Amino acid sequence: LEECGHYEHWKKDLQLVQDIGLKVLRYGLPYYKIHKGPGEYDWEFADQVMNEIQRLGITPILDLMHFGVPDWLGNYQNPELPIHFADYCGAVAERYPWVRYYTPINEIYVTAKFSAKDGVCNEQPTPDEAFVTAMKHLVAASIIGNQQIARHRPDCVIVQSESAEFTHELRAEHTHEVQLGNKLRFLSLDLLYAHHPDGDVCKYLRENGLTQKEYDWFMAGEPPGYQIMGNDYYGRNEKIMLPDGSIQISMDVLGWYNITRDYYQRYKKPVMHTETNVFDAKEGPTWLWKQWVNILRMRKEGVPVLGFTWYSLIDQIDWDKGLARKVGTVNPCGLFDLDRQPRP
Repeated sequence: LEECGHYEHWKKDLQLVQDIGLKVLRYGLPYYKIHKGPGEYDWEFADQVMNEIQRLGITPILDLMHFGVPDWLGNYQNPELPIHFADYCGAVAERYPWVRYYTPINEIYVTAKFSAKDGVCNEQPTPDEAFVTAMKHLVAASIIGNQQIARHRPDCVIVQSESAEFTHELRAEHTHEVQLGNKLRFLSLDLLYAHHPDGDVCKYLRENGLTQKEYDWFMAGEPPGYQIMGNDYYGRNEKIMLPDGSIQISMDVLGWYNITRDYYQRYKKPVMHTETNVFDAKEGPTWLWKQWVNILRMRKEGVPVLGFTWYSLIDQIDWDKGLARKVGTVNPCGLFDLDRQPRP
């Protein structure tokens, strides 16, 4: 938010949303900036932005945790995270009672994987036990946070945003890690929606610290509110393992339609395409139409696709590195560049 100038140009950015006719905006409140400690909040920036969003008649889908927590919470290994985050969710819902749409935690699977499997951000350990711990804390935080939102808005609509991924394997003998990974991509939504994971995933969870009591808690039932299954899809989400074991980006072999259909068949939830872009600005318009065709095809076949999100409004900085290092590379993936001029 700071790197891309939003703290300085937030009013202009929101005006751009209205200027191009957008009625709905996925908006991430700066969790690290607001939640100062247990029960302690700084609403100054949030109030300014939310008042302007309301004045402009924009419907926000509030994104409450996006890849990070306040320093005082530490990281996703903290067992107190779900309780403190749920308090924050309730405080937001109470302060902005006119808001109905929420994404409690953005991309739970990717958050846990980046932080506690790939070691890119937050706690940065890489053992499987840390990944499972992060996953259970994040999903629990989303569920309990959802419950707190529903206390204030029983009619809440929860738009989950999760990465739609797949790795193809061009090998005579399948690699266990790849095959397990293609099942683990469902793990966050399995726990969130009380859907029993595959047997080898259950075995993996048990071996890496998820107790039977914890598993039973997740399987007890779904969170409250109207649940929309959001799938984020970038061509980079699909990868191919070649016969020599190397992995390369494949760029939409299956595409959003085929991958998301797997998710829909698994959970039978209304769907939303919650993020997409391409790094080359010249390819942006073609990629946009390609995603739109996928959506129309899905709807034609009777799958309820309720929304579509281009990420993001403004170009990003170092987003190609997951913000792991501060280099200053501009990623021209926005609807507008950093000077707030429109891209094609």
